[in-house]
Amino acid sequence: MTVKAIIFDVDGTLADTEDAHRIAFNRAFAENRLDWNWDAALYDKLLKVTGGKERIKYFVSDFLGSYTKPENLDDFVKHLHKVKTAHYTAMLAEGKIPLRPGIRQIMDDARAAGIRLAIATTTSPENVAGLLEVGLGKNWASYFAANGCGDIVPHKKPAPDIYFWVLERLQLGAADCIALEDSENGLRASLAAGIKTCITTNRYTRSQDFTGAAAVFDDLSDPARFYRATGLGL
Repeated sequence: MTVKAIIFDVDGTLADTEDAHRIAFNRAFAENRLDWNWDAALYDKLLKVTGGKERIKYFVSDFLGSYTKPENLDDFVKHLHKVKTAHYTAMLAEGKIPLRPGIRQIMDDARAAGIRLAIATTTSPENVAGLLEVGLGKNWASYFAANGCGDIVPHKKPAPDIYFWVLERLQLGAADCIALEDSENGLRASLAAGIKTCITTNRYTRSQDFTGAAAVFDDLSDPARFYRATGLGL
């Protein structure tokens, strides 16, 4: 197998972002005078659902019981998510969410070897830009041959839609690529698209089922382990 591209998930994979997202959600709730509070244990359960807007709806439908939903729930959720995104991107701009160890080296080594990079994530374009501008610099977009994020596909992970979208933009087959994910939902999405996948876990995902992954790492601080597992030869 000659690897022609590495496709990266973002949240939890490129950076330990989930606690920052949780804090940003709570700030948005408080700003909108809601008495909701997502602690780490609850957020662990909410991460069953991918996508911020979808996660709010899941919370409302499955955890609030007698809560009276607003007349236009979609607009209500979109507003909350917009406020949450503003809080989150402010945290990114302050440099509070660095890339995980080894990620920048993997990207630089791959680019030097002529291997293309891509993104396949459910998070918003603003979140992706905020994280990678801090981690890679203002020219971060030039690193990636395809940037699949947000609501550009109808179904989010564990559906494979975002991976099919990225493969189409890359004009590559699944066998030409490797995916790097951090969660079971992400793994299910990439495998459903036929892509060999490695996992790098975090505090929220390390106990999940990663059956089918090519390799599972606690972290990528030693990128050589990732290269060996994927046959990259870097």
